[in-house]
Amino acid sequence: MSNQVSRFSRLLITKPMDVLLSEAQESGEHSLKRALGPINLVTLGIGAIIGAGIFVLTGAAAAQYAGPAIVLSFVLAGIACVFAGLCYAEFASLIPIAGSAYTYGYATLGELFAWIIGWDLILEYAFGAATVSSGWSGYFLSLMNDFGIHIPPALTSAPGTKLVLFGGNWEHLARVQNTIQAAGIDPASLPQMTASFNLVAFLAIMAVTTILVIGIKESANFNSAIVIVKVGIVLVFIVIAGAYVIENPEKTISVNWKDFIPPNTGDFGSYGWSGIARAASVIFFAYIGFDAVSTAAQEAKNPQKDMPIGIMGSLAICTVLYILVSGLLTAVVPYTSLNVAEPVAIGIDATGVKWGSYLVKAGAIFGLGTVMLVMLLGQSRVFYSMAHDGLLPKWAGKVHPRFRTPYISTILVGFCVALFGALLPINILGELVSIGTLLAFVIVSAGVWVLRKRKPELQRPFKTPWVPFVPLMGILVSGLLMLSLPFDTWMRLIVWLV
Repeated sequence: MSNQVSRFSRLLITKPMDVLLSEAQESGEHSLKRALGPINLVTLGIGAIIGAGIFVLTGAAAAQYAGPAIVLSFVLAGIACVFAGLCYAEFASLIPIAGSAYTYGYATLGELFAWIIGWDLILEYAFGAATVSSGWSGYFLSLMNDFGIHIPPALTSAPGTKLVLFGGNWEHLARVQNTIQAAGIDPASLPQMTASFNLVAFLAIMAVTTILVIGIKESANFNSAIVIVKVGIVLVFIVIAGAYVIENPEKTISVNWKDFIPPNTGDFGSYGWSGIARAASVIFFAYIGFDAVSTAAQEAKNPQKDMPIGIMGSLAICTVLYILVSGLLTAVVPYTSLNVAEPVAIGIDATGVKWGSYLVKAGAIFGLGTVMLVMLLGQSRVFYSMAHDGLLPKWAGKVHPRFRTPYISTILVGFCVALFGALLPINILGELVSIGTLLAFVIVSAGVWVLRKRKPELQRPFKTPWVPFVPLMGILVSGLLMLSLPFDTWMRLIVWLV
């Protein structure tokens, strides 16, 4: 009995703060290179946040769950992120280590929770990058089709996906079925085929992996350049769609926002207020970039000062852009028509500005590329920290002597993620990432409260305000959003963690 108790107590052993702080000061060829300033960190966050949320999942969540009230879903998800973001900011400035929520869990709740959160973060980042690669594929194919370049449809989607030739392009049958029927066409009368492998998504992930192996500074500079382009293109969409709505209120807001909160169909999560909550939990995936910033803490020049700026700055900028884009998108296009791989492209097409369509599709391709980059960066850094602590084999934490990046884990993760993106449907991937992210937020919020109780004397360069109110709200709101997700998503999470 005493052996069992001691074995269990070892599972709850925490990593001493003095050890963590000494690791944060390490330098030399076997450590990560400190090369990132506050601008790099903010753009790193924006690079991850602006992507799948705007360019992919907004349309599906509006069409299936919330209608035009998707705007309120983004507000709800943003509020949840503020509570969690403040907790992340305290930890990232206090413990500037690459492991993010994994390290914070180890310092406060013990090794067992660290092990769970480590694999939970793998779920979040790996499946997150895979989800984005699937969405990237949709925009890339759409742009190629515009220029008359057609990739064999069997190599453009996950195995078993039913495709139909509609409007000159091969589309997902499940997404366009309502549109086809609304046009008075029987879907069975159109040419159909079944996809076998998403080669486009696979190659996209492998290209990003190559950039990450070469170096953190190169990756961050590439990301910063693309973020400038991406934000510019999002602003172009806001200007074009906003002008169209102002000029044509009778064709946009009067029609498409007539039922701003569509009545609930009788099922939880299918429109109405429960649909707003369900949509918020699904699009929560769109916000995971700000916590990916914390995985770069060990590569920041001045993490105590710059990490809170990177986390909260990127979160604030992106929340405003999300609300504007989702509102204009559902005003320009009926929400029932948005369950497609490239909803923003559909929105810009509806305005009749053809050059805008090319621009938005190109922006989505570059934009989703940076999301994949930051997700894979976060994933390999969590592996690095777990290997450093002996919870994974030593090779997972091996740093390249020239590039100073954890190259073996980066290549391994990249290959596995490329397979996920090529083989799994985007809706399953997105829900898995959302529940993984929310669980990480719950643990980080709890960790801040626990550490304030256990070690109130620690010097905290950034302090979360209103403790315990903010951590409790982070736990509560994230927990409620988790409960809004489907039962089968919970089962996949449990099986994964077991």
